[in-house]
Amino acid sequence: MKIDSFVGFNEIYTSYYKRAYLFVKSYVHDGPVAEDIVSESLISLWKQMKTSSIENVPSYLFRILRNNTLDYLKHAAIERKARQKINEKLHRELGIRISLLEGCDPEELFSSEIQQIYLDTLNTLPKKTRLIFEMSRLSGKTNKEIADFYDITVKGVDFHIAQAIKALKKTLRDYLPIFLFFISR
Repeated sequence: MKIDSFVGFNEIYTSYYKRAYLFVKSYVHDGPVAEDIVSESLISLWKQMKTSSIENVPSYLFRILRNNTLDYLKHAAIERKARQKINEKLHRELGIRISLLEGCDPEELFSSEIQQIYLDTLNTLPKKTRLIFEMSRLSGKTNKEIADFYDITVKGVDFHIAQAIKALKKTLRDYLPIFLFFISR
């Protein structure tokens, strides 16, 4: 059946929408998605009817609906599988973080090995940088107090502290989360 110029989309919509919607929704289980698939399918049917003669309109529409629904379901399956893989990876990473944190014994936090790395690193720093860092982090002095003590600017103090932290981050990279906890203010 080729569409006559007076047969419009509304007639096609009225004739087939409800049963097409029920068919598609029975597979996709999502009303708005079913509406989209049916609308696209009816538009496709209407466009085809304007240019070609279609013998059996319900059968032709059914084929369009079936193909569009299959496309949607296949895409949804791929999407779900990808999300599942991402969730599995996140779950594994979470398990690793939990295990690492559970294995973190506060008594061993500053074991002799870590203390030695810490002290060795501080001893490689220029004397003024080491002293400023120790005043800031170990003595609890403010940057302003340290600046006044050394007669330098607060930015100068910030620079020395940043240099010390940079060196410690490098040598204690394997212990970085613990290190950051203890040197942060």
